[in-house]
Amino acid sequence: MDTNQKLNLTMLCDFYELTMANGYFANGYRDRITYFDLFFRRCPDGGGFCIAAGLEQIVSYIRDLHFTEEDIEYLRGREMFTEDFLEYLKDFKFTGDIWAVPEGTVVFPQEPLVTVRAPAIEAQLIETYLLLCINHQSLIATKANRIVRAAEGRTVLEFGSRRAQGPDAAMLGARAAYIGGCHGTACTISDQLFGVRAGGTMAHAWVQMFDTELEAFTAYCKMYPNNATLLVDTYNTLKSGVPNAIKAFNEVLKPLGITKCGIRLDSGDMAYLTRKARQMLDEAGWETCQISVSNSLDEHIIRDVLRQGAKIDLFGVGERLITAKSEPVFGGVYKLVAVEHADGSITPKIKISENVGKITTPHYKKLYRFIGKDTGKAIADYMCVHDEMVDDSQDIEIFDPEATWKRRTVYNYTAKELQVPVFKNGELVYELPTLEEIRTYCAQQVDTLWDEIKRFDNPQTYYVDLSQKLWDIKYGLLKNKTE
Repeated sequence: MDTNQKLNLTMLCDFYELTMANGYFANGYRDRITYFDLFFRRCPDGGGFCIAAGLEQIVSYIRDLHFTEEDIEYLRGREMFTEDFLEYLKDFKFTGDIWAVPEGTVVFPQEPLVTVRAPAIEAQLIETYLLLCINHQSLIATKANRIVRAAEGRTVLEFGSRRAQGPDAAMLGARAAYIGGCHGTACTISDQLFGVRAGGTMAHAWVQMFDTELEAFTAYCKMYPNNATLLVDTYNTLKSGVPNAIKAFNEVLKPLGITKCGIRLDSGDMAYLTRKARQMLDEAGWETCQISVSNSLDEHIIRDVLRQGAKIDLFGVGERLITAKSEPVFGGVYKLVAVEHADGSITPKIKISENVGKITTPHYKKLYRFIGKDTGKAIADYMCVHDEMVDDSQDIEIFDPEATWKRRTVYNYTAKELQVPVFKNGELVYELPTLEEIRTYCAQQVDTLWDEIKRFDNPQTYYVDLSQKLWDIKYGLLKNKTE
């Protein structure tokens, strides 16, 4: 099979989803309405929060959900599926409802990022694709935000395409990094597809191609006088690279009246070299020349070199961002939380484990965020049963997440419901925001968090609690199932 041809992503599912669907069909559960939650259990890198991303790709997938004749013939060839089921797949499409937190939303463990209400077969078959979209892009957006915050207002560009795990990881990773706060990417196709501004200058090969370093720099300045950023560490950063860059700027840019230019370092002691380079550039009258650095950077290295007095204007971050190298798995899961009966009643479902962290929160739920009216900061998140209403005027008691015997009263707040309707009866009812709008929203969301929650190390745990009604249902099910 030519893997470059257009693939039907409906088939990008775990095989057990198909065997279960076949079983649901055979056992009379074809039309049983189910509720599934997609959530994650812990923040990567020991962080205090995550950023949701990937919803736009889910929307595209759901709208194109179908099985081709070739798909059905493949399944028939496995000799595991009934003909009635294969016949059903010929007209398969999504007919259910989906709610989700908008992309760019700050989110916390155990909260439903996506809730699906749909016939059992439909809800089960979309599990894998929903998870891979949310897991990948939320991971990269979260990592990017950590890196951007470490840069303390300096420009951060995503440079990781060549180290990404495949083409989609490069393209969508650049998109997610932009949501998280990166200013652009080196990935050209991400600019073409999503409008993530692509840019770049030269590699060491450009410098090596010419007889001398100065000749390489001069030629580049003549070619791109308005975008001249020179890579100064091919041979010796301080003895030849920076001096030759200054000569090229003086020879080519100064007569044109151009003061915008830059140098880039891709190796060496970034703190020491950038301090010395800054001094050399300033003494030569190039105070406006920007200094960029790359080379296996992450939030911890960026934070450290800045503390050591590095003179850096721009960071190009590659492999440790695009792969989230320090912890490359987001860990989102997709679990059944309720079933709906013909009379409209809903029965909550729970998964129990000896690992307490894997016990699910049952039922069709609502998710609220309490924002302090006096501070504009997030106070706590609150999960309740779908038929409960939160009144801003009522004081609510919540448990301390680190000591559940403690309670805290929340008052003077505005309650915001976090999930929005995305699909209703299989039809899209959500107006997708632009990528710029998502990025701006993400920055606003992060700004609602107290600094204690944004710490890289040992962040304060954010309050996420259940309503008393939901708490009673959960622990009633736990008691019933374990007795």
